[in-house]
Amino acid sequence: MAPAKKILVALSGGVDSSVAALLLKREGHDIAGAYMKNWINEDNIVGHCPWMQDIEDARRVADKIGIEFQVVNLMRDYRERVVHYLLDGYARGLTPNPDVMCNREIKFGVLRAWAKDHGFGAVATGHYARRIEREDGRCELLEGVDKNKDQSYFLALLDQPQLRDARFPIGHLEKPELRQLAREAGLATAGKKDSQGICFIGEVKMHDFLRAYVPEKPGPILRAGDEQVLGEHRGLHYFTLGQRKGIGIPSNTDGQAYVVVGKRTPDNALLVAFDQLGAPGLFQHHVDVHNLSWTGEPIIAPCALEGRVRYRDPRVPITFTPQSDGTARVSFRDPQRALASGQIFALYDGERLLGGGVYL
Repeated sequence: MAPAKKILVALSGGVDSSVAALLLKREGHDIAGAYMKNWINEDNIVGHCPWMQDIEDARRVADKIGIEFQVVNLMRDYRERVVHYLLDGYARGLTPNPDVMCNREIKFGVLRAWAKDHGFGAVATGHYARRIEREDGRCELLEGVDKNKDQSYFLALLDQPQLRDARFPIGHLEKPELRQLAREAGLATAGKKDSQGICFIGEVKMHDFLRAYVPEKPGPILRAGDEQVLGEHRGLHYFTLGQRKGIGIPSNTDGQAYVVVGKRTPDNALLVAFDQLGAPGLFQHHVDVHNLSWTGEPIIAPCALEGRVRYRDPRVPITFTPQSDGTARVSFRDPQRALASGQIFALYDGERLLGGGVYL
């Protein structure tokens, strides 16, 4: 790993960032830890937001490792750059990805700027991804070795300057190996469960979060094709393409379940169909993406690549065709299910992350 002036480790209070700090310390780097205070459940959202416990856990890890630790208040920036993006997207019928935006705008955006202002040359996180620095100084990002935990997808909107200032110390580890290192080092987070909530908000269900901030706007549930009214929904923002559960209408007499195949904002209609290959709007052979971001040089000519349509999905073969308006057409060899507008599409050349964009 290339030396840096000083490395700021974003300690979340979880085991992954704890081991990231541990490894950097053992490698002899000059490091300090910081907890990003992004949200304190100030509006009494239903759900568990354990920020105080996370700060305490992060502080205990820093003390054990023997590094400086502080809390950095980024609440205003987080609300402006992530929460507003999230709520605005859902209000417009999209399915945004706050985790990807948090990485671009907060961890390697606002926190990176704060780190530079305070004498740090890089920001390290506990992402399962590998950063490779080439001889010419350019950096590449590879998937994490642990394919069950690989988080390169969430870094798809980082650019080259951000990547140069990023460090991912645990990308070469499998999760069981990482926990073993934490146990051997006596870290307080060694057995702590992984967070399943919204990025740095905590164990808050998205449904509860949206209920608190996006006004409900009831509308019809229509069967795609014949437009038969099957029921009423409380708001399009509660649904996403491909959703099976929680629609509020029963299966048919043969036990076939309905699935969301579209959200029609002009008449506020939720479109559903039976969950099968021929369901209208459920499977796509191609999709357009915009807001393209590249970890290296932009791709300006049609080519064969691989893409990840959502986190945890395998990479799939695609043809990538740039358009004159700055968007791109992505064509799939095999049709892909439930590609929701507003979600992130990540581009790869094998294990190497090239960049990503947003579904139109």
